[in-house]
Amino acid sequence: MDAFYASVEIRDRPALAGRPVIVGASGSRGVVLSASYEARALGIRSAMPITRARRICPQADFIAPRHEVYGRVSAEVMAVFRAVTPQVEPLSLDEAFLDVSGSVRRLGRPARIAAVIRATIAEQQGITCSVGVAPSKFVAKLASAHCKPDGLLVVPADRVLDFLHPLPVGALWGVGERTGEELARLGLRTVGDIAQTPVATLQRELGQAAGSHLAALAWGRDERPVVAAVPEKSVGAEETFAADVDDPEVIRRELLRLAGRTARSLRASGCVARTVVVKLRLANFRTITRSRTLREPTEVTSVIYETACALYTGSGLDRRARLRLVGVRVTGLTPVATAGVQLSLGEPAPSWQQAERAVDRIAGRFGPDAVRRAALVEPHE
Repeated sequence: MDAFYASVEIRDRPALAGRPVIVGASGSRGVVLSASYEARALGIRSAMPITRARRICPQADFIAPRHEVYGRVSAEVMAVFRAVTPQVEPLSLDEAFLDVSGSVRRLGRPARIAAVIRATIAEQQGITCSVGVAPSKFVAKLASAHCKPDGLLVVPADRVLDFLHPLPVGALWGVGERTGEELARLGLRTVGDIAQTPVATLQRELGQAAGSHLAALAWGRDERPVVAAVPEKSVGAEETFAADVDDPEVIRRELLRLAGRTARSLRASGCVARTVVVKLRLANFRTITRSRTLREPTEVTSVIYETACALYTGSGLDRRARLRLVGVRVTGLTPVATAGVQLSLGEPAPSWQQAERAVDRIAGRFGPDAVRRAALVEPHE
């Protein structure tokens, strides 16, 4: 993700767009956790003390972190990844390796897969990500950093050395300040310089393990596989209104949009869910959650939406209570392949599943706004 925490804050507060935004704990010991690219252009960096950031950029918007929100967004992003391949190795809340070698036949070339991932995250979460595509984890990570923000860079196998060798030695994993000084003493400034240095020389000057490691990376060799992690146990979406809302119809319309996003994340993860949870935050910041367990697990927007509306009505907040945030989440996830569905005699076969999967395919080919529910079309459209 690009400036993950800051991007989520800007998404939830559109008035911050284009401004220097700094997310970090306040106090004399607080540090910068994330900074928008406008703040980075002014010299702000992650892990910088907040007190120093205030001196450098007093005009910035300083925001306390909301780790719960970032965790939920991260879970939904990871669900998008797992819709592409089960081989997903998260590095942190906002970064992961994907091995897509088993998905090419189904989804197309890696560059197309990367483009679909970027478009899906932008549509579902309202934030951007940068993707590097390469034959190894090391080169893919470098490529993703190289094309930030909001970029896509493909490094084919036959162009790996062309990409690597002009880079400074600090681009290699394991080259910190001290190792960088040792390499500079040897006259090695670029990755190409290291590649042209005998391995024995590197081992003698840096130690056997470090010398061998840097020599391999300088030639693009990284044999580490992607190690899949355990999937998340819930998915969902939430929205903070630009101004407090007390109109039940507006709130129900937002619940429909969030139910659609949640259902898409479910389908993307290959799961169905048994429990629907609604989050309602009032204007005074009091937060209420309500949940209901379904008779049968679902991945269908209308089922999630109707349950969410019933929970909203049951909370009593549909009587003109002013809300600043609403959210929809589903838990009790089960892979579709293992989920049993109870069929009732005399009832028509379910069709919404097929319809919504068709819409997913259309969105993947023509963009996220190619098809929408009529209730979500804006009046001016």
